[in-house]
Amino acid sequence: MSKRITTKDKILNAAEALFAEHGFEQTSLRQITADAEVNLASVNYHFGSKKALIQAVMARYLEVLMPALNKELDGLSQKTQITTRDVFDCFRNPLNELRHVRKHGPTIFLSLLGFAYADIQGHLRRYTMDHFGDVMQNLLAALHVANPNLSPVDMFWRLHFVLGATVFAQVSGPALREIAAADFGEAIAADQMIDRLIPFLAGGVDAPSR
Repeated sequence: MSKRITTKDKILNAAEALFAEHGFEQTSLRQITADAEVNLASVNYHFGSKKALIQAVMARYLEVLMPALNKELDGLSQKTQITTRDVFDCFRNPLNELRHVRKHGPTIFLSLLGFAYADIQGHLRRYTMDHFGDVMQNLLAALHVANPNLSPVDMFWRLHFVLGATVFAQVSGPALREIAAADFGEAIAADQMIDRLIPFLAGGVDAPSR
């Protein structure tokens, strides 16, 4: 017997799909309630506001990703020397874990993350730091160990360039794989793209500063 989908889950599922396709700013509560087949009062009852709904959608992924990432980062303490490649390799398994949230969880999450920055959703940054600030501090600490000569402002810019490249690669993945197959005869699975992406990202962060 299939599990009954609750009203709250209907709203979350509809919001997630619309946010991932159109972004947070371009998606209205009216669209969400129409797709979820609920009324606005249900959204207000379960979430209280659009910002709270956005946070709840992201939380389904962050609550899986962040603990798994923290575990991987803690494992770096066993290494005598840490490289940027080591740090970025820590994201492999946690991102794959997001497939337990949704079949295409990694791509959906990165699309949502891209819109979070493009739409300037500052409340999401505060939410993430409030709930997973320790993980973010562990990540930044590991990257600074791997790159002791980079200033905090250089690290800020490079990490946001990393985010932009990662979101583009994942969201545009199907088109990129088709081009690679047509032009170069290379057949590559979706989960293999990370093998090409991580060396590129690590090289960008490791590049000499000005």
